[in-house]
Amino acid sequence: MMYLQVAAGLIILLICGELLVRGSVALAEHFGVSKLIIGFTIVAFGTSAPELVVCLNAALEGSPGIAFGNVVGSNIANILLVLGVPALIYPLTCDNRSALRDSFIMLGGSSLFALLAWAGYIGFWQGGLLVLVLAGVLYLAYRRAKAGGDDSADDALEEYEENMPKTIWMSFAFILAGLVGLVAGSDLLVDGAVEIAMAAGVSEEIIGLTLVALGTSLPELATSLIAAFRRHGDVAIGNVLGSNLFNITGIIGATALVKPIIAPSQILQFDILIMLGASLILVPIFLTHRPIGRALGALFCIFYVSYIFAQFFGMSGVHSVAMMQ
Repeated sequence: MMYLQVAAGLIILLICGELLVRGSVALAEHFGVSKLIIGFTIVAFGTSAPELVVCLNAALEGSPGIAFGNVVGSNIANILLVLGVPALIYPLTCDNRSALRDSFIMLGGSSLFALLAWAGYIGFWQGGLLVLVLAGVLYLAYRRAKAGGDDSADDALEEYEENMPKTIWMSFAFILAGLVGLVAGSDLLVDGAVEIAMAAGVSEEIIGLTLVALGTSLPELATSLIAAFRRHGDVAIGNVLGSNLFNITGIIGATALVKPIIAPSQILQFDILIMLGASLILVPIFLTHRPIGRALGALFCIFYVSYIFAQFFGMSGVHSVAMMQ
């Protein structure tokens, strides 16, 4: 039942996250908000809503291992798996100048997050700082896109505009259903994940870093797979870089503004270093203008499987409950 509970929670989160985004986009367009602003705010924040609600729920329920593990594990999965698997289908190429800039921004955000976390916890002022960093990056990106006539916002909204609610009241209904569903789905997911950890004799950190993180990374994986089939490497790479920055600044930052998050020592000693290493890998790739080809994609996937293997066999330092007892 607990595995079904987690699966049901993930499905509800994914569906209701879509409802929230589609309803919010439709409502914004009804009131004449520009597509560029919608793309940089509603779509960007809305697609990260499942991770945000899961982290908030886990922190409020006293499960910081799941909250922290979800973000750190998702960032690792995004780079190694969400880029690795699509690269097996078709080599991912992109505008290396933009990708290099965004990878440095992501690496900078990851480094700031790590420095704050190594203090032992992320509290109100640290969370506020992370949110301010995200707001600054979004503002600069918006200004750059507006000045350069960037039409990426139009491309990002194409998918949502196909099945958006047609009336204001239906838009409100989508938003309400999305919000209610996100809360219900996160309750199911977090409670089920805690039960699995207790039943399997592993720590909450391991479940957060693996099962929960992988589940909340499924939308990014689906987006990147579709982009690979369509030969849109820029979309796949931009999806990962943007999602990772949101995770470590917006999600952890907003959660810490509500309740301080104690950073589990095991994650600080091993998993954050893996996250930083995975982020750093992308810099020389974009510097040398190399595509993420099949060989590199296969290597990324092997690294990720090895990382998961390390979690469950105690090599990461996040020991199982049974081993600690």
